[in-house]
Amino acid sequence: MKRTRLALVAFAAAGALALGGCASGGTDAGGETATPEPAPTFAEGSTMAALAEAGTITIGTKFDQPLFGLNGPNGPEGFDVEIGKIIASELGISEDNIEWKEAVSANREPFIQNGEVDIVIATYTINDKRKEVVSFAGPYYLAGQSILVLADNDDITSEDDLVGEPVCSVTGSTPAANLEALGAEVLLTDTYSNCLEPLRNGSVVAVSTDNVILAGLAAQNEGEFKVVGEPFTEEPYGIGLALDDTDFRMWINDVLEAAAEDGRYEDAWNATAGTVLPFVPAPAVDRY
Repeated sequence: MKRTRLALVAFAAAGALALGGCASGGTDAGGETATPEPAPTFAEGSTMAALAEAGTITIGTKFDQPLFGLNGPNGPEGFDVEIGKIIASELGISEDNIEWKEAVSANREPFIQNGEVDIVIATYTINDKRKEVVSFAGPYYLAGQSILVLADNDDITSEDDLVGEPVCSVTGSTPAANLEALGAEVLLTDTYSNCLEPLRNGSVVAVSTDNVILAGLAAQNEGEFKVVGEPFTEEPYGIGLALDDTDFRMWINDVLEAAAEDGRYEDAWNATAGTVLPFVPAPAVDRY
């Protein structure tokens, strides 16, 4: 499909292109009142125009995944949350006007299909089955499935050791399907944090999902658990949105690329997941 680029922002009087949202007027170094930056302008009828006009956006994200999406004392925090803030800012929407809605693995597609959220940023692996019912921008990160065990467990070192063993994962997730294909006995729950007690009491020998999620759980429960083995899958994280909203998808891809180039992506990483994990440059977005 031939792509039609949409204007991201209007030109300022001096001709500079503003990529951010509206800025309030202030005073410049010479004491003169600064001219406010123009609001973003978008093609009439586009999702971007509707969101910008409304001045708010609803974003589905995880509330129980340290480093990526955690409902902290000051509201949702993590790398996924920061990516959502970047997208909102390009629509001229401030952080205070983002409505965060908890999205667990099993309800991400229904949330998008039913219009309960505008986008989902929730460690959301792009795959062909999901692309039948929703669209994806990105990927913005490439994770890999790994294994979390008790800190004193030296018996499990790779996915081969999970065959025939009870392992916890989450309903509706790619990792759960991978474990079933591997031959593990999968205990399903709604959130990964709910897998920790079965691991503690021996009901399962491991928890398995994306390495970045497990790293967050291990960091949050220091000394109890450890991540073992090398990642045994590739999990490209995408931003879920309504099926066939091509203009919105391509616009989000533009935003992701700009953030990767100007340093906002790395800043978001370093402030969240980067406190535990090394920085990896953003992968190339998919222009399908």
